[in-house]
Amino acid sequence: MRQCAAVTVTIALRHISKRFGSQVALDDVSLELARGERIALVGENGAGKSSLMNVLYGLYAADVGDIAIDGKPVRIRTPADALERGIGMVHQHFTLVGTLSVAENVVLGREPTKGGLLDLARAVAEVKAKCERFGFVLDPTARVDSLSVGSQQKVEIVKALHRGVSTLILDEPTAVLTPQEADELFAVTRRLSDEGLTVVLISHKLREVLSFATRIAVMRRGKKVAEVTPAESTPSSLAALMVGERTPPEPPPPSQPGPVVASLRSVSSGKLKDVSLEVRAGEVVGIAGVDGNGQRELAALLTGLGTLEKGTLELLGAARLHLTPNEARRLGVAHIPEDRLHHAVVTDFTVAENMALGRQHEAPFAKGPRIDFDGRLARTVALMETHDVRPREPQLRLGALSGGNQQKLVVGRELDANPKLLVAVQPTRGLDLAAVDAVRGRLLDFRAKGGAVLLVSLDLEEVLALSDRVVVLYEGRVTGSFTRDEFDERLIGRRMLGVRDA
Repeated sequence: MRQCAAVTVTIALRHISKRFGSQVALDDVSLELARGERIALVGENGAGKSSLMNVLYGLYAADVGDIAIDGKPVRIRTPADALERGIGMVHQHFTLVGTLSVAENVVLGREPTKGGLLDLARAVAEVKAKCERFGFVLDPTARVDSLSVGSQQKVEIVKALHRGVSTLILDEPTAVLTPQEADELFAVTRRLSDEGLTVVLISHKLREVLSFATRIAVMRRGKKVAEVTPAESTPSSLAALMVGERTPPEPPPPSQPGPVVASLRSVSSGKLKDVSLEVRAGEVVGIAGVDGNGQRELAALLTGLGTLEKGTLELLGAARLHLTPNEARRLGVAHIPEDRLHHAVVTDFTVAENMALGRQHEAPFAKGPRIDFDGRLARTVALMETHDVRPREPQLRLGALSGGNQQKLVVGRELDANPKLLVAVQPTRGLDLAAVDAVRGRLLDFRAKGGAVLLVSLDLEEVLALSDRVVVLYEGRVTGSFTRDEFDERLIGRRMLGVRDA
């Protein structure tokens, strides 16, 4: 692959290497960032994309290599050092304080004061001006924990811009955004790059990368293997550089629906209002909707994490009035939650210990009241092989694995329990192409064996690719239901926005 044309360098990472124990995260990686360009980093999970940017942002210290800004060597030991040098980073998992307002989060650490106290009125005015300047629709007085995930991400970006960064790193920024929100984000960042801001995009969405970036760096297993331009690239060529040649997955065969596994009749719970739907054995029911329209409440209700306020919920033919998570799991409900770090894994536990979560009292993880260490280890090794969880070290602390490999473990663990109903929320969020195909394949295999799947995803393309039926939620109500032969992306998109045809 030919090299890209020379650019004016403002930041240079030179011969960066980084290890975590026996795992090589970065292997002699050099990368240059030019003022005002939009560079994308692509690669499999664990390829080193986020690790490289974490070195630049001061979260990791490189074992070997150095960083130069405008030709002068610099030492970046902490994020504070990075911010002083104009480098900001928005991570997949946000660093906001939920109980504070948007304005308080944005100015945190650089608060305007009056009489030695926070000048809240000035903070609100400053943040309102920033939002208007950059085109973000946010209420500066709203509590962050009341916002959708997409709006919280906007707060993170405004927070970085408020600190006057000249280089902005976005780690999988559209994983939690609707197509409309993604378009808005890229419109803003294009305008910012035109004004001289350097934007680094880490993404697995190759069409998104090709439409946004001016230059693309491809990484594989800790090495930078190519630099290309969008003009000379296609999704297939980038995929080949990342993971080898990739055969597109076959569309799912027609479903053979069986008995009703889950049924909601005129259900209200939190944002859900008078919702009726059912999920049958041997089918995937996809829930489409803009983030924050009742998807979380629906998933919580079916997994025992929510409260039924009105209506009827039936699981496996029996009404369930006060379902608990333990009862749901005992009945055969498995759950891939949206936020694995808070609801699915313990990063300080080993991979094997995480594999046993929720099933630690049953075989092969236990013998009577005692832990079966050998059984747990054997089952974990088998799962890591089946689901390609890397590195294959079951005694490794889970936090040492990439986010994508953590997610593959969660998916494998939930399916390993042989559930009757799988509630999958954003199951491929943050995964690379090969892992996305693998996870989707696992869901379809489960469906082919008679399993019922309720799929909640903000990726409409994913919903349409996997679902036998799609139910649309808007403001907590069902605004449309479509069978596979009725799928129409534009029509479903209008229903997601609450627009009814005349």
